[in-house]
Amino acid sequence: MILSVSRRTDIPAFYGEWFFNRLRAGAVLVRNPMNPHQISRIPLTPEALDCMVFWTKNPAPMLSRLDELDGFGVPYLFQFTLTPYGRTLEPGLPPKEQVLETFQALSRRLGPERVLWRCDPIVLNQEWDIPRHIQAFRMLCQAGYTSRCTISFVDAYGKLRSAYRQGLLREISPEEMKELGRELAAVGAEAGIPLQTCCEAADPTGFGIARGSCIDRKALERLCGYPITAKPDNAQRPGCGCLQSVDIGAYDTCRHGCIYCYACGREPQAHDPASPLLAGTLAPEDRVTDRRIPPVSRQLSR
Repeated sequence: MILSVSRRTDIPAFYGEWFFNRLRAGAVLVRNPMNPHQISRIPLTPEALDCMVFWTKNPAPMLSRLDELDGFGVPYLFQFTLTPYGRTLEPGLPPKEQVLETFQALSRRLGPERVLWRCDPIVLNQEWDIPRHIQAFRMLCQAGYTSRCTISFVDAYGKLRSAYRQGLLREISPEEMKELGRELAAVGAEAGIPLQTCCEAADPTGFGIARGSCIDRKALERLCGYPITAKPDNAQRPGCGCLQSVDIGAYDTCRHGCIYCYACGREPQAHDPASPLLAGTLAPEDRVTDRRIPPVSRQLSR
């Protein structure tokens, strides 16, 4: 099983104590986002996990606990979202210089193959036009600190209508996507950082950007050292090339408050670091079932 920690919220930034408590307990409870009274019990043991993929914009709180994470005995890597925006679009993040220092520190500790950069999403508005994006991307490119960069353009989710009305976000034309893609690919090439896209309909291969995936088979097989048997994840957006993973996060629990985010919006539920659930408590009508987990790939490859 590939554990996703987490597409739905920033566990490294806000819920590290809870996560380590769950590792020690050997299991976690996760609500089904589409059916909240359906809860899965997910095993968190080396025997059940091939690897862990952390998704974060600020893993600084976890830097001091990486030795503890290593001691758990399961390979892991970070998908680190590093964008150039300020507090207008990302009100809950530390200053960008501080986030960049964390990115570099994590890469020095784990290596560039395990700290994968996401410049996602790309937003255009009056403040952030194409020339400014190119300039900022050049500043963020730190050769040697990552092995690749994934880019994507902001999607017009329904909950973002207010941001579009306020002019914080706007539609991006196919021509603008091509121009930005071409220019960012050239900047990345100069820094030795290949680019790939995430769930983009336009074909980027003509200007040096690959169609990519975040939970990527080749990257995870290099990390684990054996073939991964997971299948493609058909539950993700069209065009997603990710492998199947099990996400242990919960929507509407992230505190970054990013204007462009699809995963937050409502007031977060109560959080208890000792609880098996990330947010809220069990109710009498909740039904808990053990998640069926396929055999770990490393066991099958022996």
